[in-house]
Amino acid sequence: MTYIAKPKLHHPSLPRNKIGFTRRDYEGTISTLCAGCGHDSISAAIVQACFELSIEPHRVAKLSGIGCSSKTPTYFLGGSHGFNTVHGRMPSVLTGAYLANRDLIYLGVSGDGDSASIGLGQFAHIMRRGVNMTYIVMNNGVYGLTKGQFSATADKGSKAKKGTVNVDSGIDLASMAILMGASFVARSFSGDKGQLVPLIKAAISHPGPAILDVISPCVAFNNHKGSTRSYDYVREHNATLNRLDVIAGAEPMTADYAPGTSVTIEQPNGERLELHKVAEDYETSSKAAALAYIQAREEAGMVTTGLLYYDPARRDLHGRLNTVSSPLNRLDETALCPGPVALGTINDSLR
Repeated sequence: MTYIAKPKLHHPSLPRNKIGFTRRDYEGTISTLCAGCGHDSISAAIVQACFELSIEPHRVAKLSGIGCSSKTPTYFLGGSHGFNTVHGRMPSVLTGAYLANRDLIYLGVSGDGDSASIGLGQFAHIMRRGVNMTYIVMNNGVYGLTKGQFSATADKGSKAKKGTVNVDSGIDLASMAILMGASFVARSFSGDKGQLVPLIKAAISHPGPAILDVISPCVAFNNHKGSTRSYDYVREHNATLNRLDVIAGAEPMTADYAPGTSVTIEQPNGERLELHKVAEDYETSSKAAALAYIQAREEAGMVTTGLLYYDPARRDLHGRLNTVSSPLNRLDETALCPGPVALGTINDSLR
């Protein structure tokens, strides 16, 4: 179906964002995934987030690995740069691209098999290095392309479609990302658009390594009773931490209200925004508190969603390497090869 292009005709009254694009301008080709797949909902959320942020599609570079999830970049942002890498190697390719051109917005798309099995080492290192990108894991707990075997993120005790029980402990990619140095860590559910879209917007706007672990049920192999990645299970066991929204490109807005309460404020565009402050015992800036909270809810059989950890002070990879502000792929030979005198100075400093 991907060879069938979507109609280019737009209704003349479709809403447009600040740069004149409609939501349709952020779409891709027709999806070939199973009807009802959670991955398609995530693709739609990415489209909505980029539309609301008024991002020019050509400024985005989307990279993926191998798997059902890694097919999805074809289904959104058809006018952006795209690269489908080999299994588990998306992070290293994204890192190289980011070092060459820091001006693009980098979006990495992966799955639980692509990131938690063959690509686990690369997942850890891209967080540790502080690459400025948004890394979205479409997490369904199974290998959908090879008929539903348990993946490394499947919860211990979860049942497969044919009744097999998983006896291995699952890898929590959100907790690992916090430990490895990601400065924005969140988890969401593909069936919760109201939470997912703001989280994607916030992750894209964050100047550092942002990871979004999105529970995305596989309707073909992991949407049955006994699965902890099914639509029904996640809806019934969702422990939502916070209610979020993102406002970009406007004057600062403030609100002073007590923990555990809500407040409604008027946004610059006239819309009303309802904020809910989480209880005082949860602190997004504390690694220890975030990890303890996630673990406690996991032991209670709950799926913690929302913004789990946030560090506004962390610099990205270019800041840590002290590179020039111009993208490296735009430097001429004079800048890239300063000559024997400069090389001699560098060599002398290493003696």
